Amino acid sequence: MGQSIQLKATDGFMCSAYLALPKVPVRGAVVVVQEIFGVNSHIRAVAESYALAGFLAIAPATFDRVKKGVELGYTSDDMKEGISLKALVEALPLPGVIADLQAAVDYAGSNAKGKVAMVGYCWGGLLTWRSAELVRGLSAAVPYYGGGITTEAESIRKPRCPVMTHFGDKDSHISIESVRAFERSQPQVQVNVYSADHGFNCDQRGSYDVKAADEALERTLAFLIKNF
Repeated sequence: MGQSIQLKATDGFMCSAYLALPKVPVRGAVVVVQEIFGVNSHIRAVAESYALAGFLAIAPATFDRVKKGVELGYTSDDMKEGISLKALVEALPLPGVIADLQAAVDYAGSNAKGKVAMVGYCWGGLLTWRSAELVRGLSAAVPYYGGGITTEAESIRKPRCPVMTHFGDKDSHISIESVRAFERSQPQVQVNVYSADHGFNCDQRGSYDVKAADEALERTLAFLIKNF
């Protein structure tokens, strides 16, 4: 069972985070970046699954700068609230939430021999992609169906660590055409596409696809081990 901790960013802001520790010797750390639904039961479960695999896992609350204690479900009302909160965070002056992600990486690195990866889902996937360029100390980054990654503005980023991405070809939010364009513009990034919809990794959503989720996790774990 994990615990709640506080992370201090370079600007002094205190961000809450969920920390899950492995019961075996730590093989590295994974920063788990939330969807637009907060550090809810699903994200905590994801963190716990990485802890079971031997990683120190930490999930920072990336809404904290605009609203504390956000934990949403997956109804249409939850979706609207999450979208609104995301817009508020995206509008923050730079570095904004990137400072909190840096604090999470720094904390993880100090407790996991400096080996830190970031894995993010939905909006967290976009933040993970940005972090691959902007956050220091990452050994690997793995965005899952990150909305916005394949846009022209984001696809020109220059990641400073190895990156693997996961997309679904049934995702109405991220066209397969834009994924292929991203793949061409970022030939060093490992792009995986599944016969699945947006949010296929979340077992609390109707779009959950166990086959795609299991395959993506297997690839992710192998990628992390390779780059640690």
